[in-house]
Parts: sequence; structure tokens; C-alpha cells
Amino acid sequence: MFHEQRMTVPDTPADLRAEYAADLASIVDRHGADELADGTALDRETIANLDRETVGTLSLEDAAEIQAHAESAPDADTVVTMACEHLLLGMSTAVLDVDAVESELELELDAKEIQQKIERRAPMSFEEYVHLQFVIVDAAP
Repeated sequence: MFHEQRMTVPDTPADLRAEYAADLASIVDRHGADELADGTALDRETIANLDRETVGTLSLEDAAEIQAHAESAPDADTVVTMACEHLLLGMSTAVLDVDAVESELELELDAKEIQQKIERRAPMSFEEYVHLQFVIVDAAP
């Protein structure tokens, strides 16, 4: 579950994205695309075609809506809040500021954009979340 505190990450952001795609796909398998489409803002086709590549096109909120259907998962708003709080906590643990995150990030985001996204003042794609989490956790001692 992507909203939980991570202490380790796989070798690449793509591997991390694939791990989360598998988690979300298992939720889709359990509940079905029709049920999830009825209970989320996502359309059935997007949910049915979710894989390691397409998961990155979701917003963090969209991924949270799917994740909220997992057993024992909190509601989607709480998932997003916890995911972003764990990024901030990870930055503290790794003693990173947004400039340090920017310098390691494979995406074209500047420090101000990174801060706005983590603080939920700007929208964040799931792809951005995965890359931010990868950099932050990978830098932790």
C-alpha cells in the first residue's frame, strides 16, 4: 500500500511503480472494474486497463480511490494525507530539503513545485508520487 511508511525501495522508480500497479490491480481483480467505477470518479476502461505503465497516468487521488477499496484501508482522503505526510517524514529522516530532492529526481520538477505537491497545494500525479517516494526513501539511512 503506497500510503504506508516505506523504509526501502526497489532498484528503480519503474520497479516501485510496478509494485504499486500490482497492488492496485489486485484490488481491481477482487472488486471488479464495474464496482470500482461505480464507487470512484474513474471510468471503467481506465480501471480495467490498469497496469504498470498506465498507473502512472493516474492522479494521486485517483490511485487513493482505488486503494481505499483494499481490506483495512482508510478512505481515499486519508490515504492521500498519509502518503504525503510520509513523504515529509521521510525527508526529515533522510535530512533532505526540496533542493536535494530536486537534484536526485528524474522528473522535471523544481524545488518549489516539489514542495507544493508534497504539501498538497498543487496536484500530484501518481508517477510524480512514485518518483518522489523513491528519491526520499532511497536517501534515508
